[in-house]
Amino acid sequence: MRVRSLMRSAAGRVSAVGLAVVLAAGLTSPAQADNSAPSPAHTGCDPIAGTACLLPFPDDWYTRPDRTTPTGRRVHFSAADLPASSLAGATDPTAWNRLDGFSPGSALLLTVPGLDPAASGLAPVTDIGRSLAPDAPIVIVDETTGARWPYWAELDANDPWHRTLLVHPARDFLDGHRYAVAIRGLRTTSGAAIPAPAPFARILDHRLPRRDPLWERQQELKPVFRTLARSGVRTSGLYLAWDFTVASTASLTGDLTSIRDDAFAKLGTAAPTYTVTSVTDPTPAQDPDIARVVEGTIEVPSYLSQPGGPTGSVFNRGPHGRPSQLPGNLQTADFRCEIPRSAWSKPSQAALYGHGLLGSRDEVGAANVRAMAGEHDFTFCATDWIGMAAGDQNTVVSALENLSAFPEVTERTQQGVLNALFLGRDLVDPAGFAASPAFRTADGRPLLDPRAGVVYDGNSQGGILGGVLVAVSPDVKRGVLGVTAMDYSILLNRSVDFAALQPALDAGYPDKLQQQVVFQLMQMLWDHAETDGYAEHLTDGHQVLMDVAFGDHQVANVAADVEARTIGARLHVPALAAGRSPDTVPYWGIAPLPGPGHTYAYRGSAMVVWDSGTPPAPLTNTAPAGPRYGHDPHEDPRNSPAVRLQKAVFLTTGVVIDVCGGAPCTEPPAS
Repeated sequence: MRVRSLMRSAAGRVSAVGLAVVLAAGLTSPAQADNSAPSPAHTGCDPIAGTACLLPFPDDWYTRPDRTTPTGRRVHFSAADLPASSLAGATDPTAWNRLDGFSPGSALLLTVPGLDPAASGLAPVTDIGRSLAPDAPIVIVDETTGARWPYWAELDANDPWHRTLLVHPARDFLDGHRYAVAIRGLRTTSGAAIPAPAPFARILDHRLPRRDPLWERQQELKPVFRTLARSGVRTSGLYLAWDFTVASTASLTGDLTSIRDDAFAKLGTAAPTYTVTSVTDPTPAQDPDIARVVEGTIEVPSYLSQPGGPTGSVFNRGPHGRPSQLPGNLQTADFRCEIPRSAWSKPSQAALYGHGLLGSRDEVGAANVRAMAGEHDFTFCATDWIGMAAGDQNTVVSALENLSAFPEVTERTQQGVLNALFLGRDLVDPAGFAASPAFRTADGRPLLDPRAGVVYDGNSQGGILGGVLVAVSPDVKRGVLGVTAMDYSILLNRSVDFAALQPALDAGYPDKLQQQVVFQLMQMLWDHAETDGYAEHLTDGHQVLMDVAFGDHQVANVAADVEARTIGARLHVPALAAGRSPDTVPYWGIAPLPGPGHTYAYRGSAMVVWDSGTPPAPLTNTAPAGPRYGHDPHEDPRNSPAVRLQKAVFLTTGVVIDVCGGAPCTEPPAS
């Protein structure tokens, strides 16, 4: 959905499967306390690169030892380290300094004067396999396992002045692991070798006296050099080397799982309190698919800092740093449900629906959702993704202008996930919606089948955030993530939707190099509220079906591919007709669905690519704007009867069927 006018272990049924168990067992302990004993920490910017502060990024220079965290580290930014807003001044580092590492989806950032990626042999997005070559100029090594990590590298196409090098993991880094990075053999367009930055060159000299300002940094890098040496990377010829720690699962997801566990413990065996505010019964002439629209509200414990949790709220944090409910504070979550005509013959399958970018629950009334309900007997219910809903537009704009305000987006979004979890509970609890006359026929027969459980279907932002809901839900075991991806730090530059928000970012952070740093800092907080922070465990006991629109103008395919590799989704093949993909090896690193052609019936997580004939997206970090990129296919999959059939079978049985007859999945553009 496009942005419009933006500038104006729990009680009850928390089941012991997948991430729900991992979180209940491990993610609620220990809390990331803000009052732990101080440890020695660096001050100022890492001297090795001799350029802007926070480069290279991410970098353990900006962490400190902390025995109370799962990683043994804690982020330790000062206000002087972080970009300052041109409108609001210095950034408050508090939200980042709760974390015990960096984002699992973080791009590596640095500037290399004169760098020519082709002359240097950097692995482009079209040839990810090259990143693992023995002589690759960029080497990323997991210090825990010794494994090389795949990536692709690009220069920031939005900034011809700084030409920032962006190195994106092709699969998310593992939670809690530490990674060593080596950069070597870089060349200019003429083929001339690019020498190491002077400070790093002195560190490589191995003769620094203890009194030298770089001596301590040299000692810290010795374990990095040893790790790299075991992978065949010698110090001679290095341009730069450093390491960084990825945040632990507890750090990434602990806020949301703690409010989930607390809220469901308070709920106990009861159903969430709800009120039906309206019931509308359209005639068959008015709507051939939907016989009843039910609207109302649900009461949810609110863990936000203001009564009722309005936009602009952040978490109210207790003495141990985790969110805490203010006495009696409740969130009133509006909902809307669409009940199909088929439910009068057979009780329907309950499903949660997730709306698109800065939209609302009313998207559940879109024609494609009503068609899915009518064709396959689903009752779809939706609540607003508060934090990223229509009422949050001004808050989102302000957060782009001022990083200090960014927790107002991500923390309220986590409350929005909890609201959806409570809506899901009312859909499956016999004492919930099933007990209301609004969800029964005139003679008292149920229109919902609570025994079938509840499933999830969402599109665009509903796919990006929906992975979080599936990962932490005690009730949802299967979900469809439509035209989806993860990691907003990759998506924003590549989305036509971001054009409406770019002026806000430009106002706060006009320097384009600084903007790339801002994206990565935002991602460290986004991880708590979008799929990127939950991806490693998303398919532990849960199944997801990813529908991708080839050449999508709004949600970049490259980020969907990263998600598929990270969660272990299998790929429908052939994914595309010959010649459609610009990649040397299309869909590198994503295993195909088993079985020859259309004979597969796979029980697991999968990705299906739908091709409407749109040209491939740009190979740069820019949006596919302009006539050369043709029709935007973003709306096409959800409007396809074949897609809806595949989704319905998957959601009700857990089986992925081939609806494309063993061929690439194609669909004409939706009208």
